[in-house]
Amino acid sequence: MRSLRARSPGRTRTPVALAVPALLAVAFLLLPLVGILSRTRWGDLGTHLTSPGVTEALKLSLYVSFWALGLSLVLGVPLAWVLARVDFPGKVLVRSLVLLPMVLPPTVGGVALLLGFGRRGLLGPWLEDTFGIVLPFHTSGAVLAASFVAMPFLVISLEGALAGLRPSYEETAASLGASPVRVFLTVTLPMVAPGLAAGAALTWARALGEFGATITFAGNLPGTTQTLPLQVYLLLQDQPEAATSVSLLLLVIAMAVLIALRGRWTGGATGRTGRTARTRGSRPAGRSPDPSPAPGPETADTAADPAPEPTPSEPAPSEPVPSDAPPERWPLHADVSGFNRLTLDAGPGTTIAVVGPNGAGKTTLLRALLGLTPRAHATLRLGDTDVTALPPHRRGVAWVPQDGALFPHLSALSNTAYGLRVQGVPRAAARRTAQAWLDRLGVGHLAHRRPGQLSGGQAQRVALARALAPSPRLLLLDEPLAALDQTTRAHVRHTLRGHLSGFGGVCLIVTHDPVEAVSLADRVLVLEDGRTLQDAPPAEVTRHPRSPWVARMLGRNALAGTTAADGTLRLADGGHLVVAEPLGTGTRALAIIAPEAVSLHRTRPEGSPRNVWPGTVREITAVGSRLRVLVVVDEGPDLVAEITPQAAAELAIADGTPVHVGIKATEVTLVTT
Repeated sequence: MRSLRARSPGRTRTPVALAVPALLAVAFLLLPLVGILSRTRWGDLGTHLTSPGVTEALKLSLYVSFWALGLSLVLGVPLAWVLARVDFPGKVLVRSLVLLPMVLPPTVGGVALLLGFGRRGLLGPWLEDTFGIVLPFHTSGAVLAASFVAMPFLVISLEGALAGLRPSYEETAASLGASPVRVFLTVTLPMVAPGLAAGAALTWARALGEFGATITFAGNLPGTTQTLPLQVYLLLQDQPEAATSVSLLLLVIAMAVLIALRGRWTGGATGRTGRTARTRGSRPAGRSPDPSPAPGPETADTAADPAPEPTPSEPAPSEPVPSDAPPERWPLHADVSGFNRLTLDAGPGTTIAVVGPNGAGKTTLLRALLGLTPRAHATLRLGDTDVTALPPHRRGVAWVPQDGALFPHLSALSNTAYGLRVQGVPRAAARRTAQAWLDRLGVGHLAHRRPGQLSGGQAQRVALARALAPSPRLLLLDEPLAALDQTTRAHVRHTLRGHLSGFGGVCLIVTHDPVEAVSLADRVLVLEDGRTLQDAPPAEVTRHPRSPWVARMLGRNALAGTTAADGTLRLADGGHLVVAEPLGTGTRALAIIAPEAVSLHRTRPEGSPRNVWPGTVREITAVGSRLRVLVVVDEGPDLVAEITPQAAAELAIADGTPVHVGIKATEVTLVTT
C-alpha cells in the first residue's frame, strides 16, 4: 500500500503507520455528529425548538451562560495575569487548582460545590444567615456551577497569551508614567485581545453546555435551574426526536464558536505581536524607509489612546505642553548594588555613553535605574528627590529598549503621544507635540501607520520620539540608533544631540558605536563584569582605553600583558612586545596600537621595526578607501593592520597569504590597568 502524499508538492509524505490511525481518529470523532444529523427530523425541527419548555430552557441557558461568562471575566482575568506575571510560592498548586475543574467529573464538581456553598457547606450557612442567599436550587447556583467548570478555559487561554507577550511593552509603558492598572487597560488587554476573546468564547460555550455540576448542585427546576442540557436529558426519556433536535442546536452553537475562533485559542496575542516583530525584523537595518501605503482612518487608535490621569489642574489645549516649557534641572546620583556595583554622579544636561562587552551589565544598569530588575538595586536621586522607593511609573525615567517596544495596537502618533496623555496633557495638545517630535526625527509622514507597517529604522525613530516627548527627568537609551542606516543615523544623531544639549536631566546611552559615544556623550562609562573600568571624557577614553574591548571598538589593537625586568611587555597571549617607554617591573598594562602602525611584509623586514612576527592573513575588509587586514600571528595575539588597496595589490595579499607583521616600539602606547 502506497503512503499518502500531502497536497503540497513541497511537503513530505505521510507515513501509513500514522495516516491510518489519524483517519480512524477523525472517523471516531465524526461518527457521533453524523448520527445526530442523520437522526434529526428536519420537518419537525421548528416545532421541537419552539416548544414552550425548550424556549424557556434556552432563555435560562443564555442567562446563566452570560452571567457565568461575566463572573469568569471578573475573577479569571486577574488570576490569569497573576499566573503569567507574578512568581510566588505555591504557584504550581494554584495553576493545578485552575485546571482541576477541567479533569474533574462534573458530578463530583457539583458535590464539591454543595459541600462548599450548600446550606450545610462551609460557606453556605454564613451566606444564608448574613445575606439571605441560598445558592442550591436557585438560578444563582446554576451560574456558580457553570462558572466553576467554564472559568479554566478563560484563565488558560489568557495566561498563554500573557506569557507570550514580551514584558518590554508593559515596562516601557510604565517608564512613560502609566500606572500598573493603566498599563493593564491600555497596553496589556488590547494586545492580548485575541486570546481574551478566544477564552471568553470557549468559556461561554462551555457554560452553555454545562450539565453535571448544575444538576447536582442547583437541581433541575423548570424555569429556575433547568437549562437546555438538562432539558435534553428529560426529553430523551419521553421525546427522543425532540431531544435530537435540541442537541443539534447545541451542536451548531458549539461549532459556530470553534469556527469563529479558527485556532485562536492557542494563538492568543502572540500571533499579532510576533507578526509585528517579524515585520520589523525582516527588513535589514540599512534598508531605506518602507514605501508601503498608509492605512485608512485611525478610528481604533483614537479609541485606544489612553485617557489622561486625573491631575489637580489640567492645562488647557492652548497652553504650552511640558516639552515646550523651560526644562528643569535634574542632576543624578545613583549607588548601584547587586550584579552592578558602581556609583554614578552626573550634573544636569550630562550625556553618558555606557559601553562594554556583552554581559558587562549595561542593560542591567538601565533596568536597575528603572527599578525593573532584581539583579541590581539602585539608590537613585534625581535632583532633590529620592525616587528609590517609588515604582517605575512615578520616577520620571523614560527608556527606549533595544527592540523599541512600540505598542502594536496604536499608530506611531498615538505611541508618541502616550507619555504626554499619561501626564494629563489634553489629546489635541499631546498629538500636536507628538507630531512635532515625529517630524523632527524624520518620520512625521508615517504618523498614522501601525508599528507592523514600519521598517526597523522607522520603528526605532518612533520609539525614540515617544521617549523624548514627555520630557523625562532621566533618559535611558539602549542602543537607540542600532537599527538605522548610516545616513539616517547621522540625521537622528544630529537631532538627538540638539535635544540633549538643552535637556535638563541626565541621559545614559548604551552603544557599541564609537561615533555615537564620541559625538553624543560628555562621558564614557566603561563596564566590565558589572563594575566601572573607566569613566572619563570621550577624548581620554579614545587616547587611553583601559579595556581591550573598548580599544577594539575604537578600531585599535589592544594587547594585555605585564612589564618584564628587561622593559618588554610579556603578553598574556604569548610572546613579548618591545616598547619605547617601559613601565616598572610587574606593572599590568594594555598596549594600544593603531592599525595603521602595523606594517605588513611578505618577507621578514630588516631595519627599524623592533617587533616582528610571522602570521597568516585571515580576513580582509574595506573601511572607506582603505583595507583592514586581520593577521593570525603564529606566536602572539592576532593583529589588525590597515593598508591601502595599492599596497595590498603590490604585496599580493589574499586570505591565507603568509606575511610578517612589524610594529615600531615608538608606535606602542601603554595604559596601566
